[in-house]
Amino acid sequence: MVLFPYLLEGLARTRSLKKMKNCHEDVARKTAEALEKEAKKNELVLSSSSGIVMSDKSNNFSSVCSKRGQKGINQDCLIIWEEFGCQEDMIFCGIFDGHGQWGHHVSKRVKESMPASLLCNWQETLTLASLNLDFEMEMDRNLHRFDIWKQSFLKTYAAIDQELKHSSKMDSYRSGATASTIVKQGEHLIVANVGDSRAVLASISEDGSLVPLQLTVDFKPNIPQEAERITRSNGRVFCLHDEPGTYRVWMPNGKTPGLAISRAFGDYCVKDFGLISVPAVSQRHITSRDQFVILATDGVWDVISNEEAVQIVSSTPDRKKAAKRLVGCATLAWKSKKRGIAMDDISAICLFFHASSSQHANLMISQN
Repeated sequence: MVLFPYLLEGLARTRSLKKMKNCHEDVARKTAEALEKEAKKNELVLSSSSGIVMSDKSNNFSSVCSKRGQKGINQDCLIIWEEFGCQEDMIFCGIFDGHGQWGHHVSKRVKESMPASLLCNWQETLTLASLNLDFEMEMDRNLHRFDIWKQSFLKTYAAIDQELKHSSKMDSYRSGATASTIVKQGEHLIVANVGDSRAVLASISEDGSLVPLQLTVDFKPNIPQEAERITRSNGRVFCLHDEPGTYRVWMPNGKTPGLAISRAFGDYCVKDFGLISVPAVSQRHITSRDQFVILATDGVWDVISNEEAVQIVSSTPDRKKAAKRLVGCATLAWKSKKRGIAMDDISAICLFFHASSSQHANLMISQN
């Protein structure tokens, strides 16, 4: 049997993929999990509440921070995997926001299952596609690459949602989690999103200013297409009198659960009434103008605008403290803008695409 790690190193550039068609899914899954364990051992995976991760083989640099709100246990989770699947040019980032009584368990399960499951599905999809590197047009290759990742994300999200449904260790009937995930493969960024966590790209405009570009949609129930799907499934969308402007998903009887998002993992009480776990998947080619991307839960975006977030991160002298500073600014904003309302959990990932001058100097010193 061909060892999975060695196969992964050449997945995108070899035609020997057909040899893996008979590889059982459970073997691939276990090997993917073994790769994740090895990456953690080599300090290429970060899933704690704060810290940094940087591989000496890439210019990527990630800063993360998570702060518990005032509603109880922190239900936010995050993870970064540098050199994703033994690929030097790949990194995986994910941020997950739980809700409901079992929300912290759901978000943790999604975080733990997502990387290895996605890696396994990517390998399987790539194998079945029998990637042909003889495309005449670069655009064809890019579209083919994106389609493989899109199918992999769709399979992964669907599989995890089903795992939650049949889990005997937690009750996800009225609890769930959002997920915003990114895979950076070379200069390609693939984003998959369910719920209202958000990915915002910071890019230099023609006039030299740093501007935000929102890469994801905040899936709220009042978005026309989302509301139409929910009502077509006999679910209801409306605001409570004491929450004007906050639209929620309700069962036909209008009593539960009052969910403020239209897509999520779990929450099976409304899965038959329009709630889905299907992610919106998109891609972007990273150019020299693109500087970094911010992944954050709604605890940030409820009080900080895209423009403010980009300014906060870009003006932080020490990149290691970028996510911590953003979370700190959001905490202060909650106190001033949301008086009398319990602060939500606040979490952020800042993924920088290019090495800073100091990092470049350190790399040059280490190579000499």
